[in-house]
Formats: sequence, structure tokens, C-alpha cells
Amino acid sequence: MTNKQKCITVFFDGACPQCIKDRRFYERFAGQGGKQVKWLDITGQDEYLKTLGINPFKALTELHIQLADMTILSELDAYIVLMMRIWLLKPLAYFISLPLIRPLIAHIYHQRVAKRLKLQGRM
Repeated sequence: MTNKQKCITVFFDGACPQCIKDRRFYERFAGQGGKQVKWLDITGQDEYLKTLGINPFKALTELHIQLADMTILSELDAYIVLMMRIWLLKPLAYFISLPLIRPLIAHIYHQRVAKRLKLQGRM
């Protein structure tokens, strides 16, 4: 697999301090694999997101990534792909993909995002 085939785009909320911290964490632990990740700040990018078939509100409330083949993944599917690129996080990616764990993690994730956006006055 070439670097271009492995490259993904991560759509992140650049207006969110926690999202920026999460990005830095990922870049630190990803090592060389982090070079195959392109980060796109979704702030002010509503029209572009729509051209990709991504609802701008959903982009704020769920992580989205675009794979090299242009497939868009969101929420936990996106996190799992990112985690699988870091050997230290692979066990966690497997764990959150388990059928009994996944809905619980998704629920907690959505609650935390909604709380963050409400505190920031963006929801």
C-alpha cells in the first residue's frame, strides 16, 4: 500500500480547544503514521462539507474522516480507524468496537459533545 492509499483526511472542529488537544495527542503518538493524516478545520466550511455529503451540524457533533478511496466514516467508525493506526491504541479500538461496548461509548461521546457545544454557546 502506498502512502497516498493510506492517507486520510480528518475533519475537526478548530474552534474547540479539546479537539485541538486531541489532535496534538494523536500527532504525538502517531509518529510516522501521522504524516498520512491530513487535518481539515471545519470552521466556516459548511458548503464544502455539504459537497462531500456531510451535514455541517453532524460534523460538529461527530468526528468524520475521509479515506483515500473518498469513503466518509463518522463517529466511532472514524475513531476506530484513527486508533488502529497507533499500535498503543489498537486494543482500545478493538474494545470500543465490541457490540455491547460500542453503544455505551457512543452514548457517552454524544453527551460530552452536546455538553461542550452548549457550554460554548454553539448548540
